[in-house]
Amino acid sequence: MKKCVIMPDSFKGTMSSLDVCQIIAERVQAFYPACETITIPVADGGEGTIDCFVEAIAAEPVEVVVKGPYFEPLTARYARHSQTAIIEMAQTAGLPLVEDRRNPALTTTFGTGELILHAIQNGCTEIVIGLGGSCTNDAGTGAAAALGVRFLDQAGKAFIPTGGTLSRVHAIDVSAARTLLAHCHVTAMCDIDNPMYGPEGAATVFSPQKGADPDMVAELDDNLQHLADVIERDLGLDVRHLPGAGAAGAMGAGIVAFCGGKLKSGIQSVLDLVEFEKQLAGADLVITGEGKIDGQSLRGKVVAGIADRARKQSVPVLVIVGAIGEEAEKAYDLGVSAIFSINRAAIPFEESRHHSKENLALTIDSLMRFQRLFDC
Repeated sequence: MKKCVIMPDSFKGTMSSLDVCQIIAERVQAFYPACETITIPVADGGEGTIDCFVEAIAAEPVEVVVKGPYFEPLTARYARHSQTAIIEMAQTAGLPLVEDRRNPALTTTFGTGELILHAIQNGCTEIVIGLGGSCTNDAGTGAAAALGVRFLDQAGKAFIPTGGTLSRVHAIDVSAARTLLAHCHVTAMCDIDNPMYGPEGAATVFSPQKGADPDMVAELDDNLQHLADVIERDLGLDVRHLPGAGAAGAMGAGIVAFCGGKLKSGIQSVLDLVEFEKQLAGADLVITGEGKIDGQSLRGKVVAGIADRARKQSVPVLVIVGAIGEEAEKAYDLGVSAIFSINRAAIPFEESRHHSKENLALTIDSLMRFQRLFDC
């Protein structure tokens, strides 16, 4: 084997994608010292996205002091590669930042907008935003306000909305933001298809984990519906049922409405940014993986996206996982060559998780021993 592309997701609760890359690369090279190993750790928008791009494409980390979930100052990062800025909203509005202060009626995405603004002011024209792990339900209005969008109340006074005050938005003026973003392309990495509001919307599905009780859920949902009405009236856009509009507290809707952006599959965004087809050139094998593979994980997620593109270049794909769930066999129709679990004994996850790194290394060893049988 002369070239191997290693591109796994994290094994949640046990190993980061950086850990997985390192272990697989070490074991491949132990059996094939001359093999070129290309490691591309994957994070498709949520926490850890910045670190993965810094590693995968040698992006430059940029630190900025911005506002956090409760408008408090904090230091956040984004990654810059040429004129592209990769921004992780969890850096400024992530659930871990609020700890025991969860309240999606009060939290803001303003800091995310400040990161975008900093990137634009420093020459970036491609803005890629990872949506995931948010503590907010403000539909991205905070971020939009940082970019110059004016949200006006009934008295004509501008204010920065939060999830609990969206009902006060009487009019929206995007003229300043449109000027700022005129030469920029904004893309949000989004892997859910929830609408903006309603039974499957941002507030109903996601706000309880952000601290909302049933009464607050109903209020937040009503507020999003009100905002959608104002957006349609003032901006001529109907974002209510746009797939992904409900992502990150309905920031998906805000990216489209206020930034003129687009929503795109997280893994497809990653594959484009790392120029995956170029990385595949001359490869004998792709190794990918994640904590669990099942029918749900194949819906546009990491394994499916990688397998689809690798198949087009006739490169075999091995999938290494912690657990194999129902309908995992559907992966073979997508271009996956084989699936292997690192679990070596029938023991509970709470026990096996402590041996995940060792088990991963031993599994790759076994696969490389088998691979060498075909090299003679």
